[in-house]
Amino acid sequence: MHAHHDGLVAAGYGKVAEAFTAALTRSSRGGAALTVMVEGEKVIDLWGGAADADNGRTWGPDTPTVTFSCSKGLLAVLVARLVEAGKIDLDLPASTYWPEFGQAGKETIPVRWLLSHQAGLSYPTEDITKGDVLAWHPVVDKLAAQAPLWEPGTGHGYHAFTYGWLVGEVVRRVTGQSVGEAFTELVTGPLRARAWFGVPRQELASVAVLAMAPDIDVDALPLSPELAPVKRSFTLGGAFPDTLAGKGTGLNDPAIQAAEVPGGGAVATARALAEIWSSTILPTSATQPLPKDVVRDMVHVQSSGPQILGPQGIPQPSWGTGFMLDSPARPFLTSSSFGHDGAGGQLAFADPVHGIGFGFVTNDAQGAGDTRALDILDALRRTL
Repeated sequence: MHAHHDGLVAAGYGKVAEAFTAALTRSSRGGAALTVMVEGEKVIDLWGGAADADNGRTWGPDTPTVTFSCSKGLLAVLVARLVEAGKIDLDLPASTYWPEFGQAGKETIPVRWLLSHQAGLSYPTEDITKGDVLAWHPVVDKLAAQAPLWEPGTGHGYHAFTYGWLVGEVVRRVTGQSVGEAFTELVTGPLRARAWFGVPRQELASVAVLAMAPDIDVDALPLSPELAPVKRSFTLGGAFPDTLAGKGTGLNDPAIQAAEVPGGGAVATARALAEIWSSTILPTSATQPLPKDVVRDMVHVQSSGPQILGPQGIPQPSWGTGFMLDSPARPFLTSSSFGHDGAGGQLAFADPVHGIGFGFVTNDAQGAGDTRALDILDALRRTL
């Protein structure tokens, strides 16, 4: 039953559909969805499995789910729109827009370093609570007051959640809107895409329930000195559980889903992700693509290779300014693809070579050895 899918498969894309069916079979604790757009048209639009296994709710075409770090790519798209509008200069100090940030040795950190994991704020030294997350301001105030954990610009360390508040506060200062409001106005609204930083109350019941794999548990990390910062970057010292999501907790908590957690809490359908990424490179009836010079600048590699804080000796992804790029550690469709992946198997990106917008999401969040998205990508590469 779990391998059954519904939706659209254009002629010639059967192999991609087969790869999705196989991925769905391997997602037995939940469901999944895949949308692929080529030159602005959907060629694959598939979904299946359970959105909420405990309550018998099946996955539908409009089922949104938590996308984890795919959120970072979406926030980078919003920033790119603000760069296009002349509201953000990536190379100005972040304190130009957010004066309180310019303390404790952070006076000259450019906005670009906030988006490329180079600001030295990958985890908070002061505990952040769930209440802080729900209120927004306490988190940004703590990060503004904090001294960098390493000399900014000398290397990178993955800002798992703090990325969202650091970049998001700059967005808030330049737009006068919350990140969720700005995202809706500039990115999803014109496309009528079902993706949010902060799920509207009337949509909360539709969100898929995450089932986290046993190995997605930062408490299970052997707490060698190099891994302690990794744990803290994901839990923030208490705001999130070690598993990121439990029964009604963490990213399964409706209160957290309704809050704006732009580093890892964006909720979206596969369709919305494909539509958003497609719109960065192709015109739609309501939007123009991002200017080529803005994209060229933001896909230039900023951070790659070993991280300053975190496990050593494991291949690491590469980032431009907010966008994750193709690398041996995280292959995309081509070397020109840009987007972001997310914990547990999520993947969303644009590929200018083939004119593609891609979104794959699943609530069966798997850890080590999960190749579902990669297998779908391989099938798509062979098809093209």
